[in-house]
Amino acid sequence: MSEPSWQKSSFSGGGGNNCVEVAADDGDGIAVRESTDPGRVLTTDRAAFRALVRGAKAGAFDLLAQ
Repeated sequence: MSEPSWQKSSFSGGGGNNCVEVAADDGDGIAVRESTDPGRVLTTDRAAFRALVRGAKAGAFDLLAQ
C-alpha cells in the first residue's frame, strides 16, 4: 500500500494543524484523518463519503452545531 496523498480543505487556512484531511486509498475507498492526530485514520467507501459531503453542503448537519 502506498502512502496516501492527503488533501486539506481550502477553508482550513495556512496555519496550524486543526483540520480534516482526506485521501483516496489504493482501492475504491476514501481515508479521512484529523490533522492533530494523523495516526488515526477512518476509511469509508466513495458513495458514503459523497453522501456526507453533499449533506454538509446542503446544511443537513447545521442543527447539530447549535
